[in-house]
Amino acid sequence: MSKIGIIKKARNLRTEETEAEKILWEELRGYKVGIKWRRQHPVDMYILDFYSPRINLCIELDGSTHNIIENKEYDATRAEYLNNKGIKILRFWNSEVEKDLGNVLYRVRKEIELLLV
Repeated sequence: MSKIGIIKKARNLRTEETEAEKILWEELRGYKVGIKWRRQHPVDMYILDFYSPRINLCIELDGSTHNIIENKEYDATRAEYLNNKGIKILRFWNSEVEKDLGNVLYRVRKEIELLLV
């Protein structure tokens, strides 16, 4: 996909966010956890659900489709690529965000603390 294509796809994803993405974005936006976040941020050929360039941290939210073998393989390849670029990935299930948001935010804040040191 071209750079313009990936940017258009990212813009589209921002308007078609999942319920879990809406919930988490409300908690991340505006420096609520101490750092700036971008949502549906393109990095080369991948689009990251949430990304903080200051600390190279990505948060990915996964739904049930991520249990399919092909998607697990894609996620592994993507994770290796992003890790090689120095981007750390935190993964949460959509259901975690919807049912246990406090724990998700606790883990995000802990990771931020570790990366800011």
